[in-house]
Amino acid sequence: MAKATEFLISPVDMVKRQKLALKPGFTVKVWQKVPDKGGKFRLQAYEGLIIATKHGNEAGATFTVRRVASGVGMEKIFPLYSPMIDKIEILREVKVRRSKLYYIREKAAREIRRRMRKIVTGKREPDELVEQVTAGVVLEPVAEEEMIEAPVTEAETKE
Repeated sequence: MAKATEFLISPVDMVKRQKLALKPGFTVKVWQKVPDKGGKFRLQAYEGLIIATKHGNEAGATFTVRRVASGVGMEKIFPLYSPMIDKIEILREVKVRRSKLYYIREKAAREIRRRMRKIVTGKREPDELVEQVTAGVVLEPVAEEEMIEAPVTEAETKE
């Protein structure tokens, strides 16, 4: 007989997980069981882009999911047949030409640096947009006529 603090793990339907055929480029929502107070579990969603899959569909198969939360990129490696995963929802399927999408890490950082460079070089954006860029929020491109010119200081006029 199980105590209240022990928990029962439901078996994983391996055939169903194999049929998912997860591939890099897919956007997924992984519902994982997280231990809570009193030996209970709650479901927590982790939504992001699959950047890598390893070991095919065998017993040790894993997939890496990347997401950006509060301007910080986070990656989590999930075992495909883990009993701690309640379900995996495929939200979007995108065909990519790479088996590993590790370049996405640098691409996101490069985009933020490019936008910060615009701010520093004098083509400044309104303050609320600056806060969004530094927080990691992706912005739509701003036309040049909408940008605010940087104020000229006295030191710059003397030179």
